[in-house]
Amino acid sequence: MKISVNSSELYMLPCKRARGGEAVVGEEGQIYSPETLLKKQKSLDLPPIASATKTTAATTASGNAKSSDKSTTSGDSNNRCNSGSDSLIMALGNGNSSDIDEDLHSRQLAVYGRETMRRLFASNILVSGMQGLGAEIAKNLILAGVKSVTLHDEGVVELWDLSSNFIFSEDDLGKNRALASVQKLQELNNAVAINTLANELTKEQLSDFQAVVFTDISLDKAIEFNDYCHNHQPPIAFIKSEVRGLFGNVFCDFGPEFTVFDVDGNEPYTGIIASISNDNPALVASVDDERLEFQDGDLVVFSEVQGMIELNDGKPRKVKNARPYSFAIDEDTTNYSAYEKGGIVTQVKQPKVLNFKPLREALKDPGDFLLSDFSKFDRPPLLHLLFQALDKLILELGCFPVAGSEEDAQKFISLVTSMNDSLGDSRIEEIDHKVLRQFAFGSRAVLNPMAAMFGGIVGQEVVKACSGKFHPLFQFFYFDSVESLPTEPLDPSDFQPLNSRYDAQISVFGSKLQKKLEEAKVFIVGSGALGCEFLKNLALMGVSCSNQGKLTITDDDVIEKSNLSRQFLFRDWNIGQAKSTVAASAAALINPHLNIEALQNRANPESENVFNDTFWENLNVVVNALDNVNARLYIDQRCLYFQKPLLESGTLGAKCNTQMVIPHLTENYGASRDPPEKQAPMCTVHSFPHNIDHCLTWARSEFEGLLEKTPAEVNAYLSSPSEYTLAMKNAGDAQARENLDRILECLDKERCESFQDCITWARLKFEDNFADRVKQLTFTFPEDAATSNGTPFWSAPKRFPRPLQFSVDDLSHLHFVMAASILRAETFGIPIPDWVKSPGKLADAVNKVIVPDFQPKENVKIETDEKATNLSAASIDDAVVINDLVTKLENCQKQLPPGFKMNPIQFEKDDDTNYHMDLIAGLANMRARNYGIPEVDKLKAKFIAGRIIPAIATATAMATGLVCLELYKVLDGGHKVEDYRNTFANLALPLFSMAEPVPPKVVKHQDLSWTVWDRWIIKDNPTLRELLQWLQDKGLCAYSISFGSCLLFNSMFPKHKDRMDKKLVDLVRDVAKAELPPYRRHFDVVVACEDEDDNDIDIPQISIYFS
Repeated sequence: MKISVNSSELYMLPCKRARGGEAVVGEEGQIYSPETLLKKQKSLDLPPIASATKTTAATTASGNAKSSDKSTTSGDSNNRCNSGSDSLIMALGNGNSSDIDEDLHSRQLAVYGRETMRRLFASNILVSGMQGLGAEIAKNLILAGVKSVTLHDEGVVELWDLSSNFIFSEDDLGKNRALASVQKLQELNNAVAINTLANELTKEQLSDFQAVVFTDISLDKAIEFNDYCHNHQPPIAFIKSEVRGLFGNVFCDFGPEFTVFDVDGNEPYTGIIASISNDNPALVASVDDERLEFQDGDLVVFSEVQGMIELNDGKPRKVKNARPYSFAIDEDTTNYSAYEKGGIVTQVKQPKVLNFKPLREALKDPGDFLLSDFSKFDRPPLLHLLFQALDKLILELGCFPVAGSEEDAQKFISLVTSMNDSLGDSRIEEIDHKVLRQFAFGSRAVLNPMAAMFGGIVGQEVVKACSGKFHPLFQFFYFDSVESLPTEPLDPSDFQPLNSRYDAQISVFGSKLQKKLEEAKVFIVGSGALGCEFLKNLALMGVSCSNQGKLTITDDDVIEKSNLSRQFLFRDWNIGQAKSTVAASAAALINPHLNIEALQNRANPESENVFNDTFWENLNVVVNALDNVNARLYIDQRCLYFQKPLLESGTLGAKCNTQMVIPHLTENYGASRDPPEKQAPMCTVHSFPHNIDHCLTWARSEFEGLLEKTPAEVNAYLSSPSEYTLAMKNAGDAQARENLDRILECLDKERCESFQDCITWARLKFEDNFADRVKQLTFTFPEDAATSNGTPFWSAPKRFPRPLQFSVDDLSHLHFVMAASILRAETFGIPIPDWVKSPGKLADAVNKVIVPDFQPKENVKIETDEKATNLSAASIDDAVVINDLVTKLENCQKQLPPGFKMNPIQFEKDDDTNYHMDLIAGLANMRARNYGIPEVDKLKAKFIAGRIIPAIATATAMATGLVCLELYKVLDGGHKVEDYRNTFANLALPLFSMAEPVPPKVVKHQDLSWTVWDRWIIKDNPTLRELLQWLQDKGLCAYSISFGSCLLFNSMFPKHKDRMDKKLVDLVRDVAKAELPPYRRHFDVVVACEDEDDNDIDIPQISIYFS
C-alpha cells in the first residue's frame, strides 16, 4: 500500500520561542541584561553569546547578511510559549526560565542542562553547502534550538541530490539549494530563525556567527576562511566536513584558546566516607556498598565530616592511588582532629583549555587522528592524503572523477602517488590502490547514511563550540565503510546513471544492489526518535520503494509534545495522533515511491495473529527502533526463530550503540546482557534515605499509592463489594489487610467533601510524613543508638533525620499543600477554586486546620533489614482484623452518596500544568530536608522520578546512519562476519569504537554442529514414533518431549508408549489441550536428549509442521 498525504496537513508549525531583549536569570539568581551576558561570556573565554536584541537578516539571493533591526527572518521572534502559572510563584527552587520550553526540550535538557541550552538559544550558525550533509547538520541544529541558522549554497537542486537530502523533492529541481531548504527546515522549529545566502560568501560575513560549518568547499577557500575565523576576536568556531561516497572527514578549529567547561557531561562523582586516617598522605575509605569512581588527579572537596573538621574548608584536594573503595589525598592529616563519622566527598570538575591549530598548519602536522576502527589503524593518514589529492584533482579536471572510469581512477592514483612521494619522512609506505579506486569512483556521491552519521557528529561539535559543554573533536576525524560495498566485483556499466533519484547511490554500489534495496521487505519496530530517522534514511536509500518491496512499521504510542525536539517527522499539530501513521505519511512525502504500511500494534506475543508466521517468513530484515530491553529481547527471539537479520541500536544522551544480529554469523542480542541496575533496599527508601534518588523513589511511590492505587481499590470495592471482600477474606494476608485498611481510611476519616477538607488532608499529610514519622523513627532509634554489635546505628550511609516545623511563610511548604490539595480534590471530583493559587488566601485556609499533637509509641517495628521486600508484616490476627475491617466498610458504604466513585490519577510527567511533578518534587524535597540531603528543582525531579531517558537528535542521527551502512551489507548478502561492525560511540568525549560482532557459540555432536540460530524442522505431520526415529538417526536418544508446560512423552512412563503412533499435533490438542489458531501451520516442542554415552545434549528447538 502506498501512503499519500497532504503536506499542508502534516507540516504544521510548532510553538514559538522569542529571541528579543529579555533578561536571563543566572545560576545564582542574578539577573543579567543581554549586554551583561555578552560581557560575561567574553570574560569566560567562550564563544560570545550574541546580544538578544540583535537579529540576523533574512537574506535573499543578493547575499546581504548584515544585521538590521528592520529585517525579517523566517522564524518568529516576538512570541514565546511559556508553561507555568503567573499567579503563584512558589516552585520549590524550580529555577524555571521563561526562555526554555521545558515540555518541548525536557529530554535535551537532561543531557545539556539549562546553561548550555541558554547558550545555544543565543548562537547564530552558518551552514555552507546544502547537499545531504548540510541538510542533516542544519536539521540537528534547528531541533536543538539555536538562535539562528543561515543556509549558504550557490548551486541548484539536481536529481543527484535526492539520494541524500530529505528536504528536496522533484519539484525543487533547478532551484537554489539554500532557498529551497528554508520552508521544510523552518517547520522543524519555528523558534529558530532560518536565513539564506545564495551568492558567493566573503570572509567578512563570517563575523555574524559564533560557529561556521562548511560541507562543500575547496581546500584553498577553507584555509582562507579558517585563517579569518582563527584570528578573529573572539575566535569563530570553524568546522569543515566532507562526505565522499563511503569516505568522510571532520576538521575542527575553535580558536587558539578554547575553554571546555564540562569535558564529559557526567554529574560530579560523590562518595560516602567511612573513615579518614591521620596520616601523610591521608587514606580515605568509603562505605562498602558505594563504589568510588574517582581517578588519580581528580580534585575533590569534603563536607559534613565530623571530627576531622579541618577537611570541611571547601578547598579542593587532589586524589591519588584511587581504588574502588578508597583513595589517598596529598595532605598531611597527622595533626588534624581524629575522624569520628559521616562525610561526603565530591568531585570538582575542572575546565580544560584546548589550543587548536589553524587548518593550514594542521594539514601539514595533523597530530593524532581520532581512531574509530582498530582494524584500520593505518587508514586515517591515508585518508588525510586522499582528501587533499581529491581537492587538487578537482581543480585540475574541473569536475569529480567519474564512477567506473579507469582513466579518472588512474589520474587519481598517479596524483596520490606523486603527493605521497613528496612527503619525505611522512610518506605512507604502502598504499592500497583498491581503496584509491573506491575513493575516486564514489567521490561525487553524498550517501544518506554517511550524511546522517556525520550530520550527528558535526551537529554535536557545533553545540560544543557554542557552549563549552563536552570535549571537542581535536582536530581531524576520518572514517570509511568500504566493507559496505557489494562482495561481487562490479562492472563499470553497473555505475552508469539511470536518470533516477538514486543515481548518486548507484555510482557507489551499482544498479544491482539498488534493485535489491527497492525490493526489500523490511520491518521497523518503533516509530520514535530512532524510527523517524530510519524512515527518512530508508526512503532516501530507496529501500522498499518498488511494488515488490514493502516496509512495515509498527508503534502503539501516540505523539507527545516532548517528542518534537528530536522525532523530526512530527509537528505540534500531530500531538495525540498515532506515531506510526504520521511518520509513515511524512516518509512518503520524502520519497513518493515508498511502499509502506503503518500499524499500531505492539510487537509482543499478543499480536502474533498480526505478525504471524507468513509475515515473518517473508521479511528480509528487521530494524529495531525500540526504547526498552524487554521489547528488544522479544524481537530478538522472533528473529532467531525465523532466522532473520536484526539491526539493533540505542541511544542514551550523547552515547549510542549499534549491534548487528546476522543469522549464523553473529551472536543474538539476548546472548549478552548488561547487569541489572542496583536497586536501593526498601528499608533505605522508606526510612533511611541518603541521596535524592531515594527521596524521589519514595515520593513517586507515595504519589501512586495515595492518588492512583487507593482510589482504584476504592472503585474496585464499590463496583462489587461482596466479591471484593470475599477475595480479601480468601487471601487473608497482610496485603489484603492493608488494602482494606486503605479503602476504609479513604472513605471514612479521610473522605473529602469540600475543598477545605482537601487542604486539611494535605496539611495533615505534611505533618505525618515530615514530622510525626521522623519523631517516631528517632524515638525508636535515638541519635546515640547502637546496633547489636555495639557500632553506632546512625553510621554512614545512614543520615540522622530532623522533623520539619510547618510554616505558611515557607513557600515550599505552602506549595506542597496546594499541589496535594488540588490532586486530592481531583480524586474526589471536588471543584478547585481559583483562590488556591493565591498564597495569602491559601495560608488563611491552612491556618484553619487543627493539627493534633503526636506522641511516639513504644515497641513500634521499623524495618532495618536491607533484604526485606515488604514492609507489611504478616500477623496471626490478619483474618480477624480483615473481618473487622469488612464490617466497618459495609457500614461506611451506607453513608456514601448514590453512585459515588473516585477518580484515580495516573502519573504524567510531561504536563507541567497538572501538579503531578509539583507534588512529587514537594514530597521528595521535604523528605530531603528531613535528612539534610541537597534538594532539587522540579526539572531535575522530573528527570529522576519520571525516569526520563536523556536524548538528543545528534546521537540518534549518528546511530541510524551507522545501522544503514550495515543495511547495505545485509541486503547485498554474502558478507562475512568480519565485514560487519558493531559500534559504541560517545559524542561527548568524543569516542568511536567499532569492532566486528561476536560469532555465536557452536555446539558439536558427532559430525553435527549447531548454534542458537538453528531450528530443526520436521514436516509432513509426523507421529511421535517418527520424531523419535528421526532423532535416533542422528545418534540422539530422546527421553522427554514437552509442549509448553505439558509433557507429551517421557520414557519413564509406560503408558506414554501407547502414544507412539499418534500424530504429534493430536497429542498437542488432546493431551496439552492446546488451541492452535487457524493461521498457525506448526508448533514447537522441546526435546531432552542423551547421546550414546548417556550425556545430556542441548539440541535446537524442534518445529513440527502439520499443514
